[in-house]
Amino acid sequence: MASMPELAAHARDVPVNQIREITEAAWHTPGAIVLSIGEPGFALPRHILEAGMACLDRDETNYTPNAGIPALREAFATRFRERAGLNTSLGAERVYVVDGAQQGLHFAMSLLLSPGDEILIPNPGYPTFAMTSRLLNAVPVGYPLYPEHDFQPRIQDIEALITDRTRVLILNSPSNPLGAVLGADLTRQLVDLARKRDLWIISDECYEAFTYDVPHVSPARFDSDVPGEARVFTSLTLSKTYGLTGLRIGALVCPPGLEQKMNNVMEAIVSCVASPSQYAALAALTGPQDYVRHAHEHYRANRDAASAVLEAKGIPYLSAQGAFYLWANVSHVSDGDVRSWARRFLADSGVALAPGTAFGSIGEGWVRIALCGTRNDLVEGVGRLPKNQD
Repeated sequence: MASMPELAAHARDVPVNQIREITEAAWHTPGAIVLSIGEPGFALPRHILEAGMACLDRDETNYTPNAGIPALREAFATRFRERAGLNTSLGAERVYVVDGAQQGLHFAMSLLLSPGDEILIPNPGYPTFAMTSRLLNAVPVGYPLYPEHDFQPRIQDIEALITDRTRVLILNSPSNPLGAVLGADLTRQLVDLARKRDLWIISDECYEAFTYDVPHVSPARFDSDVPGEARVFTSLTLSKTYGLTGLRIGALVCPPGLEQKMNNVMEAIVSCVASPSQYAALAALTGPQDYVRHAHEHYRANRDAASAVLEAKGIPYLSAQGAFYLWANVSHVSDGDVRSWARRFLADSGVALAPGTAFGSIGEGWVRIALCGTRNDLVEGVGRLPKNQD
């Protein structure tokens, strides 16, 4: 009997996502405290649920336009203008409703990358930046975020990596996994670098609603409004802001002049997003914002509580200015292999933490601690970390 044909090389070579690896192990560990995954834990507001159910009740279950229902596109555009501080006329025509931020990233990369092209991604950075680009036969190149520079990118480090095959620069602020936030001056310099070196920017702004004592700064604020000159794509999601992780709803904001191309590619990738999710998202964006305020207060208080435990144990960490993660240095116990240590720590202590190597080579010796669960579980879980005796 003939054997099954091989998968394409770019699919065979996609690595295991170490976040999922440790989290699924935790789900099979009775009583485990799961601090390895960023899953908001609050009940959804009733008005959001009812909007999705009402869509089903009236049997509004046919195709929507490729780019999404007009009212939702306008709501995304309004929020983005306000949150990003855009002094532009950015309208709904540049907003494409996508099936979660991950599909938005795939959408943007599909538009911008040809086989063999290089894309600059943060190291440490979210794993799917590399995974998605590899699936498109592109080459991810990590730009370093060093502990000694507070994990902030440096222009000279990025520029040194640019070749004649570099097409895209990915920025992620607030950062997953770091909780780091890019300031206005650095963001402007990064956009200027992309303009000087003729690069596209994909800005992942999943956590834009959650910054602490610093503003969120979108690269789009420094982009051109002129078709043919603009270069920033912005990826947004409601998964983190409103806890809609399972409804798979987000938006990709494109530079002006690309609207028809966006429609063509959207049709080939997903056609359109499920209508109940779109109406639930519309209710989230246009209705009461109590959920977001409550989540912001909860994550901030959890950050402070977990930070106090780390300090008491002498464990170094990056003070999170955004998102809902703490980035902690466990090199005093991980012995140069934090992925293996995280598995042992789960087995021995019943606590799941995401190993830093899930996010790149510079993550060796570090772990990401999710702050979105209950205070008691978080403090108990972090409290089981071994003290740093140095």
